[in-house]
Amino acid sequence: MTGKAPDETAPEAPLGEFGAIERWLRPLARSLPGALDLTDDAGWLALPPGRILVAAKDAMVEGRHWFPGEPPELVARKLLRVNLSDLAAMGATPVAYLLALAVPGPHAGDWIRRFTEGLGADQGRYGVAVLGGDTVGTDGPAMASLTLLGHAPAPSALLTRGGARPGDDVWVSGTIGDAALSVEAGYGRFDPAALGLSAEEIAGLEARRQLPEPRLALGRMLVGLATACADVSDGLPADLGHIAETSGVDAELHIDLVPRSAAAGRVVAARPDLGSIVWTGGDDYELVFTAPPAAAHAITALSAREGIHVSRIGRIVPRAGDRGRTVLINADGRIIAADRAGHVHF
Repeated sequence: MTGKAPDETAPEAPLGEFGAIERWLRPLARSLPGALDLTDDAGWLALPPGRILVAAKDAMVEGRHWFPGEPPELVARKLLRVNLSDLAAMGATPVAYLLALAVPGPHAGDWIRRFTEGLGADQGRYGVAVLGGDTVGTDGPAMASLTLLGHAPAPSALLTRGGARPGDDVWVSGTIGDAALSVEAGYGRFDPAALGLSAEEIAGLEARRQLPEPRLALGRMLVGLATACADVSDGLPADLGHIAETSGVDAELHIDLVPRSAAAGRVVAARPDLGSIVWTGGDDYELVFTAPPAAAHAITALSAREGIHVSRIGRIVPRAGDRGRTVLINADGRIIAADRAGHVHF
């Protein structure tokens, strides 16, 4: 045999849509019989007896929800987790998801491979698998959309935004602001290292943005204790404002009580102008919820038992205007704003 030796460094030929499904997506579906090994355009899902279906959907776009060049596997894990957070806020149990990807450029196959590796890393952790979806090419930025399916005992067993009542306490899980500060640093609006943050602290801020922790266990435990709940995606005042408006009440948020990490506290101490970013920036995916004062002991007890920190940050009061709102109160007890400042999607 004669001729030129093959170039061992040449990239693999593109797999195409069905090749990508066969190699990378099908393995993510094999734990679900109803996914039909991704050989059909639809699938089925069997719910446990006496359970209702709960669904949530989020989409992320390159350049708006993640920085260009970020690892696709981290993009995938965040997309799954922000959807899981929506089910956590309702106290539901996730089981499966539908996925849609629009990926540009000649390296789409490699991007999808790495993206599915990220999904595989989190599927087992959260007990979900892919049920179906679609992959397409695009001339624009990459886009990923995920529809999460879960279940709950009954509509009456779901946490919603509509049950808060005057006299309820307002609580939030975890700490607020790390992810937003990571975004600000990513855009070059401040240099964490110049403010004295260690490499470990900077990585911690970034991890909160890239890999939020959905509070699934907490959401389920709050059923029967909380009167209303939402996840903090658009900013604490905005998401608490959704509860207030849906419930027909006002919410007083004491900003000095909003819990921050040590790293966020150091940033704000050095740059007070970034203070409002901490509680309005969003991307925290913690749970903000309301509950009657009589539930406070049970809430703190479950917090201690499960190792999930919760903080009481305000209260629900009668509505003063034509719609429910978040009233921001400073350490002196003065109202500094009455709005729902947060992330704007459009």
